[in-house]
Amino acid sequence: MAKAEAKRPITAVIVGAGHRSYTYGSYSLTHPEEFKIVAVADPDETRRRQTAEWFKIPPEFCFRSAQEVASRPLMADAVINGTMDKYHVSTSIPLLEAGYHLLLEKPIGTSREEVLQLLATAQRTKRTVMICHVLRYAPFYSEIRKRIAAGEIGVVMNIQTAEHVSYHHMSSCFVRGKWSRKVQCCSSMLMSKCCHDLDILTWLKTGSAPRLVSSAGGRMYFRPEMAPKGAGTRCLVDCPVESDCLYSAKKIYLDHPDRWSFYVWTDLEHITNPTLEQKVEALKTTNPHGRCAFKCDNDVVDHQSVVIQFADGATATHDMVGGTSKPCRTIHIIGTTGEIHGVMEDGLIIVTHPDPRPGHEYSQEHIDLNVSGDMHGGGDLRLVEDFIHVLRGEKPSISSTHLEDSVYGHLIGFAADQSMQENRMIPISIIRE
Repeated sequence: MAKAEAKRPITAVIVGAGHRSYTYGSYSLTHPEEFKIVAVADPDETRRRQTAEWFKIPPEFCFRSAQEVASRPLMADAVINGTMDKYHVSTSIPLLEAGYHLLLEKPIGTSREEVLQLLATAQRTKRTVMICHVLRYAPFYSEIRKRIAAGEIGVVMNIQTAEHVSYHHMSSCFVRGKWSRKVQCCSSMLMSKCCHDLDILTWLKTGSAPRLVSSAGGRMYFRPEMAPKGAGTRCLVDCPVESDCLYSAKKIYLDHPDRWSFYVWTDLEHITNPTLEQKVEALKTTNPHGRCAFKCDNDVVDHQSVVIQFADGATATHDMVGGTSKPCRTIHIIGTTGEIHGVMEDGLIIVTHPDPRPGHEYSQEHIDLNVSGDMHGGGDLRLVEDFIHVLRGEKPSISSTHLEDSVYGHLIGFAADQSMQENRMIPISIIRE
């Protein structure tokens, strides 16, 4: 890997000018001496213009596609690839071939074959590819990883994780939104939402690869037959029960206008500050988020459970449930000499050990991490910081998300979806031990 000069900022091109790319690119606004966004590529003119304004990119460095960037002389050290799932690999390969290092949004790709194709290209071109598995960088998970590595709970025998996807997140992204149909985004809900969690499982079991996977789940609730009696097809047009419905578009998108603004108002992006009237009209007509949540064309699951066995005999489970009251991620790790458990959003880790002293059964240590309130536990910008350090040839953090290590969670996800469809246990092909 070519080392970037330590005395100048690492430069990057944004390819796919969406919310995630802006989040990672925002590191340059607070640390201009370390990171600089120098170009943007996106087929949408409005997004290109907005990104150019945010990062002060001149017009001659605004492009329509990754291929256009790849065809020009090298203009930066790296690319932040924030395109939609189905374009990740097809846009990344020409950029790697052109000489760019890569910070790639998850999921890596939409199939096992795609992921392994990208891995082979990165190895052949000797480019660094880091995956945006930002949960590794959240203080909650990085502290857990350090304590396991230090042997505080002995050998890990079992890990139980869960992600509860809130009712407003579920309906906005996986029922009404652009991740609601696999044919549209080419990723299952498990891979779109929980490849973070599957990655955490394999990261915490570093040194022992996953071998067997089984899974069950389905679309149980968000179906036409589950709609409230008398429900219409659009919340603000023909629904007499809208005011009583938990999934009312008014309640989720108008009463909470900032909550999902990056995803919901794409059809109004050409308007700088759309009015309430314009938003209401959009929800009544063309905006897909105005549809009844029970009468959409969604086909992804709303709940799924995964069971994994690792090469050393350890097991793990992950449960994804959509439509919950409160969004949260939970974890419970059981080792041969102790346990660790907690809820990421609470920012509290509890370490438990057997305590055979008279009058005792166990002892506990409570570790308050003061985690920030964002849903990635403060990991987004720590990921960018680590990416910069790696490109400068410095030592990567314990959380480092190199492609070679990040593929295992994806292999679990693909095997889990296959298991659910075929109703059988799926062996995972091992890339390395």
